[in-house]
Amino acid sequence: MPTAQASLSPGDIERSSEWVDELKSTMGDVLVGQEQLVHGLLLGLLTSGHVLLEGVPGIAKTLAVSSLAGAVDASFARLQFTPDLLPADLIGTEIYDAKTGEFRPRKGPIFAQFVLADEINRAPAKVQSALLEAMQEKQVSIGGTTFELPKPFLVLATMNPIEQEGTYSLPEAQVDRFLVKIIVTYPNRNEELEIMDRHATTQAPPQVRKVVTTDQIIESRKLVDVITVDQRLREYIVDLVGATREPEKGGLKELVGQIQFGASPRATMALSLCARANAFLEHRDFVTPGDIKKVAHNVLRHRIIPSYEAEAEGRTSDEIVSRILETIPVP
Repeated sequence: MPTAQASLSPGDIERSSEWVDELKSTMGDVLVGQEQLVHGLLLGLLTSGHVLLEGVPGIAKTLAVSSLAGAVDASFARLQFTPDLLPADLIGTEIYDAKTGEFRPRKGPIFAQFVLADEINRAPAKVQSALLEAMQEKQVSIGGTTFELPKPFLVLATMNPIEQEGTYSLPEAQVDRFLVKIIVTYPNRNEELEIMDRHATTQAPPQVRKVVTTDQIIESRKLVDVITVDQRLREYIVDLVGATREPEKGGLKELVGQIQFGASPRATMALSLCARANAFLEHRDFVTPGDIKKVAHNVLRHRIIPSYEAEAEGRTSDEIVSRILETIPVP
């Protein structure tokens, strides 16, 4: 835990988080509904954590990411992942300069502050490995030379459900590198009527306004780091994650044999960080149990691997998380 919590003064969070409401407002000019989607993107933005969006085609995943990038004064690159994509198409390659007789690097689209990896699960394993280095190390290698990626650096990836034709299953190690995984659902009836009224036109779609700079984002991240988390809540986070590994110790005997692999310590760190980010989004300088519960599904759903028995019974990782939240006592 950061030790500089005493440096927060009354009003720091309130002043620093003013851009949050403006960003939500300008994204609302383009998006209809999808509050959970926007919330998940903001968690990634505030924590320097990569975000994975899963949902069927046509429900505004790509639009949401491009709108977020448009609202932040940062460089942006969109890469459409396809089965014939090569690692060099992502990170770049060396090209021969006839004038100098030497090879020089040509950087790929990964050298942007915001990278939209569209339909990430359509690319083969070699491309996924190249992206993994960038996500984890914030650097890439071209021709034996290592290049640092710009700051801030954020991968915002979209994917169709695994059962969709023409997709690859993402490596578990890569999935774990995503801070949160957001399940994007269909709009309700009223929202779909508004979508039709707003977007079923031959005119250019509405555009977002730039409302925040990368410097503001970096400063906000520093405040997120020092938001207060009570010792009892820190223990609550550890108990929640521990229940995914040893459910019987948390009084969850019905989950014994239902979890093949539980969440790693990376989930503990992510849950604490996202809870603080959620407190920031709500203009508070301290974390509540509600913050932890609000982000728990997004943080844990992709880090819990249900057993074959659970899958046979139709039990999902989201249901497992819900059961854990219902059972582990709140301090």
